[in-house]
Amino acid sequence: MITAGDIRKGVIFDDGSSTDPKKPSLYLVVDFQHVKPGKGAAFVRTTLKNVLTGKVIERTYNPSEKINDISIERKEMMYLYNEGGLYYFMDNDTYDQIPFNYETVKDALNFVVENTNCNVQFYNGQPISVEPPIFVELTITKTEPGVRGDTVKTGGKPATLETGYVIQVPLFVNEGDRVRVDTRTGEYMERL
Repeated sequence: MITAGDIRKGVIFDDGSSTDPKKPSLYLVVDFQHVKPGKGAAFVRTTLKNVLTGKVIERTYNPSEKINDISIERKEMMYLYNEGGLYYFMDNDTYDQIPFNYETVKDALNFVVENTNCNVQFYNGQPISVEPPIFVELTITKTEPGVRGDTVKTGGKPATLETGYVIQVPLFVNEGDRVRVDTRTGEYMERL
C-alpha cells in the first residue's frame, strides 16, 4: 500500500473497483499533479490509463488516501507471428512461445514487425501489456512522391509504414525508404 501523495508517472496500481478478482482494474499513471490551492486541502490530480482496456480517465485523490500498488513482472520477449487472431511471442530466456490476444498487443502492433524484441508486462502470470522498443526502423510502403525542388512547403506528407500505421514524414522521403520512428509519440525521427 502506498499513499496517493507517493504517486509518480509509470506507477501501476489496482484501484479496487473491480468486482471480479480475476480481472482487477489496473491503472497506469500517465500524468500527475500535486495541487495545493490557496483555500482548502491539497489533492493529487491524475491522468490514468486502464492497462487492460486502454481507456484514459482523470481522477483526483486526497494525498493521504491509500492505494494498492502492485508488482509487475517485466520480460523481454520477441514477437514471432500471428495466427488465428493470436499473436505469438517467445520468451528470450526459456524459448517458450506464448500466445497473446489482440487487446493485449493492439497498441504495439503499430510499430512491431516479426522478430522484434518487446517489453512485456505480466501481472499474476498473465500478460497485461506489450511495449515496443522506443525507436524502431520500418520501411515506408506507401506515400506520395515528393516534388523535386519544392522547398516552399515546410510541412510533411502522410506515409504508411509496413505495419499499416500512418505517420507524417518530410517531403523527401519516398516509398521503400527505411525510417526511424519514435514509438512513444508515433513521430518520424530520420531517414536511414
